[in-house]
Amino acid sequence: MIAIGCDHAGYEFKREVINHLTEKGYEIMDLGCNGESCDYPLIAEEVAENVINKKCDKGILICGTGIGMSIAANKIHGVRAALCSDYFSAKYTRLHNDANIMCMGARTIGIGLALELVDVFLETEFEGGRHQRRIDLISNMENK
Repeated sequence: MIAIGCDHAGYEFKREVINHLTEKGYEIMDLGCNGESCDYPLIAEEVAENVINKKCDKGILICGTGIGMSIAANKIHGVRAALCSDYFSAKYTRLHNDANIMCMGARTIGIGLALELVDVFLETEFEGGRHQRRIDLISNMENK
């Protein structure tokens, strides 16, 4: 299951992403917003909590730039949220960083690219190996 959330700036993007993923057979947990003005940190927290608590496999957050959502989500212990705006970033944040939430900016990229990024993010597996050591170092920093 994929948790997805947005603020008002990302609402239309979120609808497109949900349609795309549903057509591909993914189960979606839509955690808002529904187009109304909202406080994005609350949406980011809810998506992050569902990913960390293993209710969802991965998360997707969308706001105007993706920056606010990524900052907020990364405050939750165990989250590795990555702002993705190109193919390389979406692929390698999974391969090397084992990111569990991708963030996108609805005002910075087009929907066609966004759907490609969602696909590569969800379909790319973590490489492990030497990268696991680095993830462990990040986790140790979190636990200080």
